[in-house]
Amino acid sequence: MQTKQSNPKVRRAPVEAGATVMMGMDVHAEQITICRRIEGQLSQPAQRMSWEGAIEWIRRHVQAGAKVYSCYEAGPCGYGLHRQLAALGVTDYVVAPERLDRSGSRVKTDHRDAEQLCSRLNQYLGGDQHAFSVVRVPTPEEEQWRALCRHRDRLVRERQRCVVRACGLMLAQGVHAQKGWWHAGDWEEIRPTLAPWLCEQIEQWRTDALRLEEQARAVTKRIVGRSKTGPLIKGFGALTNATLESEIMDWGRFSGRRKAASFSGLCPSEHSTNRHRRQGSITRHGNPRVRHQLVEATWRLMCWQPHYKPLVKVRTAKGSRARRRAVVAAARHLMVDLWRIKSGQCTAEQLGLVLAE
Repeated sequence: MQTKQSNPKVRRAPVEAGATVMMGMDVHAEQITICRRIEGQLSQPAQRMSWEGAIEWIRRHVQAGAKVYSCYEAGPCGYGLHRQLAALGVTDYVVAPERLDRSGSRVKTDHRDAEQLCSRLNQYLGGDQHAFSVVRVPTPEEEQWRALCRHRDRLVRERQRCVVRACGLMLAQGVHAQKGWWHAGDWEEIRPTLAPWLCEQIEQWRTDALRLEEQARAVTKRIVGRSKTGPLIKGFGALTNATLESEIMDWGRFSGRRKAASFSGLCPSEHSTNRHRRQGSITRHGNPRVRHQLVEATWRLMCWQPHYKPLVKVRTAKGSRARRRAVVAAARHLMVDLWRIKSGQCTAEQLGLVLAE
């Protein structure tokens, strides 16, 4: 069933030179639904266009002398549309995805989403900074660097899936494989104990695991070779540092320690009312890759930075649950300290961190 698209030449209210035009866009791979609002007027009904038709329609607004503002949610279509609009002279905002149906009507359509985005854009331009959260758009070079680091993570996860699937097949036949069984020496020992039909399937998973491991090792060398040079904190490898840099891109983007900690998603949730205050588990409202790297680095700092002050509660915690909670709190503190170091507010030595030789 083909989707009927609106004609981009449909008659609308004329746009005068110098007018402010706001556009909320719901972007998909094959179409863009746009809701337009001219300053001083109500939002007009949203219309559906092709990508080429939408770009041409917006270009005519700019050529008419209008000051055009637009926004759309970050998603699988990336930042190509943002760069095209910026080249036309449009002030475009890429915003963080969130639930647009605040009234809870449980009705979601492209037209409604475009209208909600247009309404929030009007509020944002009017001074309401909480209307939506603006996403920092990376440069093409930053995006390529980040994609390379994420590609390595995907290779490592796929390799682990191959190993786990093979282990599951062997376990179902009563064979308990040891750690690292799929490497050459260990595989030659366990191979004679397997039935021919099982050995054939395990060999296929093992071949995929070895191939993915070799690819991940090659990508790791590229990442480490291209990572920024400079003194590293003891316990932080070049790979961890490169991954954090690729995800955060610019440490100066945070105006304070609270925003730096919030970006990691390691802040506790809260439900407070009247005189009662209750904090719960972490919000996880941030970059999951940054959160993972920080928690892993905190565990390593237990060995390499034993005198780091936030780790005191980790060492004194009793029980595995209390220990994990203390590690999360220390990881949040580490994020703030890294922001202080990267932004030049203080040195690592002043925060009790030892640099690697």
